[in-house]
Amino acid sequence: YSTGIHQASGAADVTIRFVITIYPITMSLGVLSPHINTLPNSQGILIGDKVYSEVFLAIDSSLVSEETLSTTPSMLDGLDRETETDLRILGCELIQAAGILLRLPQVAMATGQVLFQRFFYSKSFIKHSFEIVAMACLNLASKIEESPRRVRDVINVFHHLKQGKGKNTPLVLDQNYINTKNQVIKAERRVLKELGFCVHVKHPHKIIVMYLQVLECEKNQMLVQIAWNYMNDALRTNVFVRFEPETIACACIYLAARVLQIPLPSKPYWYLVFGATKEDIKEICISTMKLYSREKPNSEQLEKQVEKRKVALEEARLKAKGQNPNGTPALAAIGGFSPASKPSSPREVKVEEKSPNSKLVKETEKRLLFPKIPLNGMKKEDSKVFQNGKNHSRSRSGSCSPSRSPHRQ
Repeated sequence: YSTGIHQASGAADVTIRFVITIYPITMSLGVLSPHINTLPNSQGILIGDKVYSEVFLAIDSSLVSEETLSTTPSMLDGLDRETETDLRILGCELIQAAGILLRLPQVAMATGQVLFQRFFYSKSFIKHSFEIVAMACLNLASKIEESPRRVRDVINVFHHLKQGKGKNTPLVLDQNYINTKNQVIKAERRVLKELGFCVHVKHPHKIIVMYLQVLECEKNQMLVQIAWNYMNDALRTNVFVRFEPETIACACIYLAARVLQIPLPSKPYWYLVFGATKEDIKEICISTMKLYSREKPNSEQLEKQVEKRKVALEEARLKAKGQNPNGTPALAAIGGFSPASKPSSPREVKVEEKSPNSKLVKETEKRLLFPKIPLNGMKKEDSKVFQNGKNHSRSRSGSCSPSRSPHRQ
């Protein structure tokens, strides 16, 4: 498109013309517009005369593989699976409770929990504080869902939740608060970097209502509410990073119908129409029902276990470098190191071994080189002699000088 600005300046006319070129690029599940030519063999995308690397963004690419699920970064650092699961549940519960106090919409809290789950499948709980990451994910999700909140408000809410019931100590704006705020901002950038800025989350909230309308069960408010509750509870598990939202919606409807004993079409099975399988629905239902039989995670015990494992990793790292935990060099790591000092010349050692009176000789040499004059501890007679000698030297020096001669006076 081209547009022009006509301006009259005195006798001469000045015309300024701007030329704006717009490349219409549409990207939906990796499908590019016809204005862009894709080169063969995935060499990149040809836009005009330049070749750019191909970027493929899709909802399926955010799902975690089975290999990553079996060996997570936290497990590689020595954290057991049960502790990691408790940390995930605790972090998602903090995000949910903080979102309620901040009056965020449910979709923002759900986005924050999914981002929290995704991040810790690429990073370890040992190297990153789950509480700081939970604050960062909630703050980022509030921006994504167009309900932004201040970082200060997020920190205040998490501080209130950490105190527990019956305590309402205000947060002091000291250096610790400034450090926490900087950590949250850095953690938010780190989450964006690790997720490749692909933070879009497709939630099954609307899908549940649409599927119930197809099944002609949308008027049953109890069925809709229970299915909705199961879906919110499933956010604490890892099903949102393992399965597609359509399958999760089918599993929540299946659980709600089983609880209320409402029959659903079985010839053919209703979930096959929506592209879900029986195995996936069974896996989602088991993961969700396990939440209600688990004990509530204790944050203090989990933090102690994480800190213990962090110290062990730090000691192993220093040991590999040949250092002690306090930073001093290890004796075993340095070859030929001896705490005793070695003599500079072997001749001195031989002389000391042969002559037994070598110590006396050395002491006499020291006395000759560095004579000691104990002024305070000497006797009166010695002090008088010393004074006479000192006066005698002064009289000699006085006789030599013509200004102090007694004949001149």
